[in-house]
Amino acid sequence: MEKVFASIITIGDELLIGQVIDTNSAWIAQELNKVGILLKHRVAVGDVREDIWQALDAESKEVSLVIITGGLGPTADDITKPLLCDYFGGKMVVHEPTLKQITHIFEHILKRPMIERNAKQAEVPDTCTVLLNQRGTAPGMLFEKEGTFFVSLPGVPHEMKWLMTNEVLPKIPELFQTGFIEHRTLLTAGIGESYLANLVQEIEEALPAHIKLAYLPNYGMVRLRLTAFGFDKAALITEIDRHFEGFKEKVKDYLVIDEDLPMEQVVARLLKESGKTLSTAESCTGGYIAHVMTSHPGSSVYFTGSVVSYANRIKESILHVPEETLQTVGAVSEDTVKQMAQSVRELMQTDYAIAVSGIMGPDGATAEKPVGMVWVAVADQNRVKTQLFNFRFDRRRNIELTATNALNLLRIFIKEKP
Repeated sequence: MEKVFASIITIGDELLIGQVIDTNSAWIAQELNKVGILLKHRVAVGDVREDIWQALDAESKEVSLVIITGGLGPTADDITKPLLCDYFGGKMVVHEPTLKQITHIFEHILKRPMIERNAKQAEVPDTCTVLLNQRGTAPGMLFEKEGTFFVSLPGVPHEMKWLMTNEVLPKIPELFQTGFIEHRTLLTAGIGESYLANLVQEIEEALPAHIKLAYLPNYGMVRLRLTAFGFDKAALITEIDRHFEGFKEKVKDYLVIDEDLPMEQVVARLLKESGKTLSTAESCTGGYIAHVMTSHPGSSVYFTGSVVSYANRIKESILHVPEETLQTVGAVSEDTVKQMAQSVRELMQTDYAIAVSGIMGPDGATAEKPVGMVWVAVADQNRVKTQLFNFRFDRRRNIELTATNALNLLRIFIKEKP
């Protein structure tokens, strides 16, 4: 057996001008990894016939599987299907099951007339195997040319995911003999990427060739990911786990979690395991911490609510921050976030609370309080812990950094509890 490589070609001018962010490729790559296929290239092209054709030619010389997304809609700029018909030397024919599916959608779901443009989506090249799309009107298509397989999928994420899950991935064992890919990820905090690299250098250099280490810095923290490839799954798991334990031991003083989880899920797990609850008082983040904490199912078990105290009068009237405090040391101060945290915890009757106040930018800074300066407080019934952060990015990233680091401060606070 040999390694099986794939490429993803995403089609659409909207991707090239940044109007739409390509989330499809990331999801497809993860799913391909699960079935032992390694991604070699990700290519984005516009709605230009020559560019798409050249991309198909180039990628087919490099890989065994090409996944194509986008360009299958009913409008004039959706040119993928007629191009594929020419590329694979076919002619367009009506696929009756797809036509039936489209008719059903218009008659029973959308409840509006189906025009000819919609019906034409049932036309496919006669050189493909049709992948019936039960989530939309554009069918998927599977082609083969000179030993390379090509899969064309709609760009609409929920349609693409349904087709990948129900039509494409089940066919992989029929098309290829793949190996196995295993990932192990840990998250560290409180140590920079360069210092971390020095810390693990010896065991990194001892890794075998089929196990790779990646450094993934983000939000002031660093993830380490081990990736292993092999054809004996049991042996591969045993081997990567042994090396992973070595890395965990090396970074134990900075280890947050030995799983690939975002910080809000790390905190959520701690809260659920202890049966505790959390509330937030947010000024500069505008409710973003509450947003990330409630972005996962089951969050009502541990997250109670939030006060977005963007204006000082809300800090005074609801969170009982003294007017004198706001006038003397200001909203962005240790004293203010202490009071915010204690008040919101009492107001929401939670076990823990987070409070944040800062300057996110680009305006509002002073010489004493520059853009990126943030005070964070975490509290329980008996304790309050504060920390000053100084970030240096744009508004959006400063908000994200504040949320992640505030949650990490709470994680530490919970772990330190006597």
